[in-house]
Amino acid sequence: MARWWRSATNNLRTAVSSHSSSQPSSARYHTIQAIPRECVGNRVSSRDRAQGRIPAVVISQHLLQKDSTAPRSMSRKHLVTTEWKQIQAILKSVELPFFCSTTFPLQIRAGSGSSHLIESGTIHRDEATGKVLNLVFVWADDGSELKVDVPVVFKGEDVCPGLQKGGHLNRVRTRLKYLCPAELIPPKIEVDVSNLDIGDRIFMHDVEVHPSLKLLSKNENMPICKIVATKWENPEPASL
Repeated sequence: MARWWRSATNNLRTAVSSHSSSQPSSARYHTIQAIPRECVGNRVSSRDRAQGRIPAVVISQHLLQKDSTAPRSMSRKHLVTTEWKQIQAILKSVELPFFCSTTFPLQIRAGSGSSHLIESGTIHRDEATGKVLNLVFVWADDGSELKVDVPVVFKGEDVCPGLQKGGHLNRVRTRLKYLCPAELIPPKIEVDVSNLDIGDRIFMHDVEVHPSLKLLSKNENMPICKIVATKWENPEPASL
């Protein structure tokens, strides 16, 4: 088993190092290698982490929906273990904020092995150290729709008129939730602030995305960001 882990890690490192930076981030795929696990519990998870592995679970999107009427036969849940070195190699090329909105193929090796297309879900970290404690993945079959929190990235700050006048960029929303087809999940949403002046703002409904994406917000008129004037406190008069 240790030999297989080493082989999988080397293959992943080769794929990462040979990956072309000219490709769009949405097309960057890295295969995550995993093995099944049967035992659960804090002691088992602590032992896995001490040995350089990360406990993970792969679930169907039907299990995430409280009102789901899908039969039990359609639900899928697999307990697996990944290797920390593999995840660390991925995080060097796919930054952590975008890890949860990027799709990855997952290869589960058990006997003859099998391959499944997985959509990355949530990533749980230790708040103190930032170390990855466990991973949760969601099945992303083509044609299915998933609720995804997509990170917002602001660009054009270096030429923004409002910021050049001394204003401040108030990032009201750093993530937007969409209902996305599995094959069209965007790793990030770019918001251009290069033309904003002091007092200007960009609203949720201003963001252009693929027409198949549905924004999940009760109020699309909420701002994503705005340029506000810097408030300077009046200095106390010097005592004579």
